[in-house]
Amino acid sequence: MKKRFTLANLMFLLSLCVVFMAGVLVWSTYQFFTEEFPDVASLRNKYPVVHYQGKNRPPKVTLQRAKPASWIKLHEASKMAVGAIIVSEDWAFYQHQGYDANQIKEAIKEDWEAGRFVRGASTITQQVVKNVFLEKDKNLWRKLKELILAVRLENSTSKRKILETYINIAEWGEGIFGINAAAQNYFNKHPSQLTAKESAFLAMLLPSPKRHSQSFKAKKLTDYAKQTVQSILDKMTQAKYITEEERNQATYAPLSFEIASDIPL
Repeated sequence: MKKRFTLANLMFLLSLCVVFMAGVLVWSTYQFFTEEFPDVASLRNKYPVVHYQGKNRPPKVTLQRAKPASWIKLHEASKMAVGAIIVSEDWAFYQHQGYDANQIKEAIKEDWEAGRFVRGASTITQQVVKNVFLEKDKNLWRKLKELILAVRLENSTSKRKILETYINIAEWGEGIFGINAAAQNYFNKHPSQLTAKESAFLAMLLPSPKRHSQSFKAKKLTDYAKQTVQSILDKMTQAKYITEEERNQATYAPLSFEIASDIPL
């Protein structure tokens, strides 16, 4: 005897379909937010490692629990090196909650006038998020994710760990990642030994290290490098990372790679 397909059977099948579709929607939503908004809190107990992929290719970043051999703690870098990076990249680092509203306003104004992205206005926290978790393309969706994740990172991780992460993953030239590698490459010394002027030079490289490192290759500071290094030294003095006397000494101190004829008298 054949069973009759009743309205109750139909309702049961429809209910199963609704439950299935709801499950698919929930899973898709979960996958979307997991991929688009990764768990930045993982930086509390993991270390990002930057893998150089060659010229014209973005580096690959992986997370691991063991501290990399090249990783240095924040206190292992000289106070002047840390200070130069802060005043150059994100003077309000210890005051903001992941983003700097004033810098964003200025960036929007400049971008609007130029008709394209010309200024990022990213804080150190945003740069950590971008370099570790996000793609490198500049677009509004990525910038929005960057802002959201930066706030999340500030709420889950200490300022000290964020800054420590930054100095260990920042790019300082072709294939040069982290202040340890940078100090060795440019000055053949440990980050703890960096002087005020060496620190200002490394900070000067950060916005565009491949382009600005031409001073090192030419063994002579370009006019831009001279002006920027001096500006960073002035800011370090204002922020009390160095004294006026130390700034004056640094102004005329030669960098080890400069040829003698280019050293100011």
